[in-house]
Amino acid sequence: MSGLKLAVFDVDGTLIDSREIIHRAMDRAFMRAGLGEMPYDRVRMIVGLELSEAIARLAPEDIGHERLMLLCNYYKEAFVEQRADPGFEEPLYAGALETLVRLSDEGWLLGVATGKARRGLDIVFGHHGLHRYFQTLQTVDHGVGKPNPRMVLDAMAETGVRPHETVVIGDTSFDMAMARSAGTTALGVSWGFHTADEIASGGAHEIHDSYDTLNGALSRFMPGEGIALP
Repeated sequence: MSGLKLAVFDVDGTLIDSREIIHRAMDRAFMRAGLGEMPYDRVRMIVGLELSEAIARLAPEDIGHERLMLLCNYYKEAFVEQRADPGFEEPLYAGALETLVRLSDEGWLLGVATGKARRGLDIVFGHHGLHRYFQTLQTVDHGVGKPNPRMVLDAMAETGVRPHETVVIGDTSFDMAMARSAGTTALGVSWGFHTADEIASGGAHEIHDSYDTLNGALSRFMPGEGIALP
């Protein structure tokens, strides 16, 4: 097939502002395990990875498999506890919904590549009513996570779109490395977990500070030619 365009979005830090809830859940998990507080600047560096890999990077090197799995369970429990709080918020970033609506109206195919499990993704998307906009949802339930290109390759296979017709949008170096490995255009966004320099280290073609400028880049995207300079 040809003439298609696919935009594959990361979720945490790109569509959804989950910085506070992820940090709080990780901090509670480590405190519950008797491992002390977990600073945000350490947590932000592992967001996007599959959960056990992410926690292994934060845990002591001699943590062992059993205690690592216990930490993962503590993290999941802390997440559930927060969602049960009446004041819980996990908002969309300003401009995210409008961008999804516009791209969908313009005929783009939309996908997700996330370190979340499908259950967590469904909860977030159900809350915000986002399922309707996406044709492919790639999670870590059925294979390796970022920065491996597997999720982007699966998204393209599922939608019949080729690498030169595909843009990956994310807030971490893991997203950019994944996009590059899959042969696609890599667009970084600076409002999430990684800094602009960290995103650039993953191979971003461009880095955007708002959905306004990101939309401009997507409007300029031409399959086979990338994104033309304004």
